[in-house]
Amino acid sequence: MSLFEKHKPVINNAIKALHDRVFFAQYPENPAPAIYGETADADAQAKFKSGLGKKFEELKQSSPEDWIGQEESPYLQEPLKISYPSFSAQTLVERAGKAFHTWRKIPVDDRAGILVETLERIKGRFFEIAYATMHTTGQGYMMAFQASGPHAADRALEAIAAGYEELQRFPSKTVWDKPMGKFNIQLNKEWRAVPKGISVVIGCSTFPTWNSVTGIYGSLITGNSVIVKPHPGAILPIAIVVAEIQKVLAENNLDTNICQLAVDTVDKPLAKTLAESPDVKLIDFTGNSVFGSYLESLPGKTVFTEKTGVNSVILDSAEDIDKVVANLAFSVALYSGQMCTAPQNFYIPESGIKTPNGIITFDAFAQKLADNINGIVDNPKAGPFVLGAVQSKVTCERVTNAEKLPGKVWLKSRTFENPMFKNARVATPVLIEVDATGKDIFSKELFGPIALLIKTKNTDQSIALAQEMALHHGAISCGAYTTDPAVKEKIADEMALAATPVSFNLIGGIYMNQHAAFSDFHVTGGNPAGNASFTNPEYVTRRFTWVGHREPVKAE
Repeated sequence: MSLFEKHKPVINNAIKALHDRVFFAQYPENPAPAIYGETADADAQAKFKSGLGKKFEELKQSSPEDWIGQEESPYLQEPLKISYPSFSAQTLVERAGKAFHTWRKIPVDDRAGILVETLERIKGRFFEIAYATMHTTGQGYMMAFQASGPHAADRALEAIAAGYEELQRFPSKTVWDKPMGKFNIQLNKEWRAVPKGISVVIGCSTFPTWNSVTGIYGSLITGNSVIVKPHPGAILPIAIVVAEIQKVLAENNLDTNICQLAVDTVDKPLAKTLAESPDVKLIDFTGNSVFGSYLESLPGKTVFTEKTGVNSVILDSAEDIDKVVANLAFSVALYSGQMCTAPQNFYIPESGIKTPNGIITFDAFAQKLADNINGIVDNPKAGPFVLGAVQSKVTCERVTNAEKLPGKVWLKSRTFENPMFKNARVATPVLIEVDATGKDIFSKELFGPIALLIKTKNTDQSIALAQEMALHHGAISCGAYTTDPAVKEKIADEMALAATPVSFNLIGGIYMNQHAAFSDFHVTGGNPAGNASFTNPEYVTRRFTWVGHREPVKAE
């Protein structure tokens, strides 16, 4: 049985899910022993620890020019001392160019089968990837498992399904028969989906697999070779993914340079050199707006970006303000605000928030939010696991500086002791009241656990400001609370014009931070937060071109 036949049901189910947009998950998010094996967690933790201070030798990339690595655990604040094979940009591009001509000739059915097989192999390493993610990004255990493991694999499968479907959209050949009266003109026509070439995927430090696999698999399914350039602070999680891809390629007698890992260091970066190579045609990037905009400006490249944005919450009215506040406090605290979908700007009318039990004043809401955040932080069974650790020292400095912003500080950031990791780098959320006239303060992303409470004249001004921030500075998510259908429609319409999805009236166990594969489009590509969307058809169709050939039918 071919790999395509083996995985055809999975591919078909994924394609159906793309159309239905209902809940679908091929890879279970619950790290239960009954699902993944009784010893899976312990075995993975032992394997992770055994690899510290050693060379990562799983990659099938020959003749490394050096061995490098500078990852540091945010939980231990100590170097991992793992080194990876490094190569010059020229070597990587040359090898990718040769591998491209092998991979592009593989039929799409076979490519799809091979790629889904890689996900099945990666599934067996979800726990190991989780520990690698914890100790490079600072994510809590549950988020590290879910986001870097099953959720990332589902996003990868989504890209495979989207690419596979688009490559099947048109027939590969047909006979074109045009009646001309006494005779017909007949042409044999064929169409080829031609991949664009070498793809470079540039990762980020906070979500090294989730944010990268969609571009990796989107390019691979469409026949492009891929160079994966992770952030130098978060290599191990995606190195494991690339290693598994290479192993499956080798088993199928294919060039393992179809997918390569390109490691670098902060002082000797590779991303710019790779991106500017004339042989590189596709670039995927997650990170800051300055470098993202530079990549978008490069001539002759097809570029997919997710950049910074300013996410808003519009508060108008609510059925149960305590449930609302609990939900928002968790959203602010989750992974210490280091998610691209985390809320930052909270717009609250000066007249307060309407509820069935009366008006909740601005001050009352601010105090409730502060109290709920403190409740999470001070709960030893919640705080360390919800907040995790802070990936970068720069983020901690940003949080400290935020308290100096003009405006009332409702909640100061503080540290707390993680019972499992005494040296963890932590920073609890800071809440600051800002006047609606202070656009210079709230019109930029303040990455990390920083929330701004903005007092507006009314809900109309709140909507206008949220829309303005999204249009001019980008937004990936938006939260809104209202019991008024007319207000709800106005928010939906105005934010849609700013290409920003809105989560209305969320309470309980679902948060505006979360985007689900096969259902939610992650980033819309319609505002400055990014020019691409996980995973709409354009995300894969821009990675190849349709080329047609024709020839007269030979007379019999």
